[in-house]
Amino acid sequence: MAAPSDPGLAALEEELTCSICLCLFSSPVTVPCGHNFCASCLELSWAGLSGNFSCPQCRATFAGRPQLQKNTVLCRVVEQLRGCAGAEEEEGEEAAAAAAGCGAEEPPVYCDSCQQVPAVQTCLTCTASFCPEHLRPHQDSPAFRDHQLCPPLRDLQQRKCPQHNKLFEFFCSQHGSCICSLCLLGHKLCNTSPLELAKANAELVLKKRLMELYNQSEKATRMMNAVKTNQSQTAETASVKKDLLRSEFSEIKALIEERENQTLKIIADEEKRVCNKFDYIYGILGSKKNEIQSLRDQIEMALTEVDDVLFLKRATALQRTSTKDAFVPVIEMDQNLIHSTYQSVINLKDIVKLSVTQSKLTPGKTKAPPGAPPNRPLVGKKPLGPQEKKKPAKVAPATGTPNAAAAPSTKELIDSFLKKSREELLQYAANITLDYNTAHNKVILSERYTRMSVSDTPMNYNHHPQRFTDCSQVLGFQCFKRGIHYWEVEMQQNNFCGIGICYGSMDRHGPESRLGRNSSSWCIEWFNAKISSWHNDVEKCLPNVKATRIGVLLHCEGGFVLFMAVGEKHNLIYKFKTEFTEALYPAFWLFSSGTVLSLCQMKQ
Repeated sequence: MAAPSDPGLAALEEELTCSICLCLFSSPVTVPCGHNFCASCLELSWAGLSGNFSCPQCRATFAGRPQLQKNTVLCRVVEQLRGCAGAEEEEGEEAAAAAAGCGAEEPPVYCDSCQQVPAVQTCLTCTASFCPEHLRPHQDSPAFRDHQLCPPLRDLQQRKCPQHNKLFEFFCSQHGSCICSLCLLGHKLCNTSPLELAKANAELVLKKRLMELYNQSEKATRMMNAVKTNQSQTAETASVKKDLLRSEFSEIKALIEERENQTLKIIADEEKRVCNKFDYIYGILGSKKNEIQSLRDQIEMALTEVDDVLFLKRATALQRTSTKDAFVPVIEMDQNLIHSTYQSVINLKDIVKLSVTQSKLTPGKTKAPPGAPPNRPLVGKKPLGPQEKKKPAKVAPATGTPNAAAAPSTKELIDSFLKKSREELLQYAANITLDYNTAHNKVILSERYTRMSVSDTPMNYNHHPQRFTDCSQVLGFQCFKRGIHYWEVEMQQNNFCGIGICYGSMDRHGPESRLGRNSSSWCIEWFNAKISSWHNDVEKCLPNVKATRIGVLLHCEGGFVLFMAVGEKHNLIYKFKTEFTEALYPAFWLFSSGTVLSLCQMKQ
């Protein structure tokens, strides 16, 4: 239907338009929420539903299918609107052009009789358009009563069958084309229908398609809203989790800071204790100095006395006054306390590092970090007592332990490790620190217990049962009882040293306490240009190898230790094969005061 030219009618038509088909209401019905729709449009919208009936406009839902009643008031209003619009179409050229679906600028359809006045009606029977004057016979004469009139149409020839020159009256759905009555003979097997019925069917199909598109659009909108909601929920969840993680890490930092403050307080208290002693001795020395100065002043005054009697009396009294030499006792910080405090921090660092490394290797799985290694029990040749046997041995965590049932031969195992690159060996890396309690009195430990050298004068270390007394040696703090472990030693100066491993039960006193001179130790010894291997007091001379960094690979279960010259390609210096029965410690021997060895700290 054409749009009315009156703005009031246009507004009314907008109010009387179905929101589904966007056309004027046809048999309008009202749903319980108050909205109106064409009866056929609403039926199509609810087709196939057994429940959850909703209003297509406001989406209000109803418990059951509503009983629809025809809105007679709207029907009359729509009919009146259509009547007004039809009258306007008959009045002039703009209405005719609008009825033909053309814009206002399109030329009108002229009367086929006079070719001068715009036509107001087209006769489909006569296939001609007429102005009001020439249309009069069709309106007055009974002979034209059966002729079919319609609004003016242009290009009537396009509405005729080109084969039979008759107007299209039917539509063939198989061929999708309009046909005339004579064409029906050629479309006997086709599904044909009158144009009006075909149009109605096509309108129903398009309306159904329109509803499908409308539902798809609504579904897409709901899905978009759901995606946005999920996105917001995800962002909110991530924010909450990040806040929880920040809280956990803050607690971890607070615990570490508390441990740091406690450790620093221990050292500060020890410093204060020693400084208080120094202050006390300083005060005593000051009093002693004042006493000596007073005596000096008295003697000087006596020497100025002229009277012999008085001089002798003063001299006799001053000679009886005695003074003792100033004495300063040895005051030093408790090295055991400092070392144990430092070692506890090292243990904590290793625990944290191991925990962080495990969490990186196995995301989503948490493991409780291992406890700090306990203190090593006193060692010596004396058998352990019942209580001492109950003390756990300090053993480093095992890595890469092979399956005993499927273990290859020792030779194949050694060959496999000799073929590995340095990067592959570093997966077994162990960071070694030196044990202060085992260091000989002339062995100097520095750089956080990773560097050792020899002093010409004794260091006056406190007595400890594990300290070497005859040989300038020191052991590593870590010990290994299981697994595969690798460390490197840098020889910085004179080659008068030994690098090896030993049992914790090795002697600390006498000539048998030297590395390689007993059955409890294995070492490689550099004596200037001479290189030897030592075990059980048996020496074996080795080819000279120019190397400043030595790698040591210990395989506890495999029963061997390899000494290698570290370079682009590792060169084997010597290998020991045996069955280890106790936990093993890295061991070092230094001969002259110019010898310096450094433990290489490698990232795990």
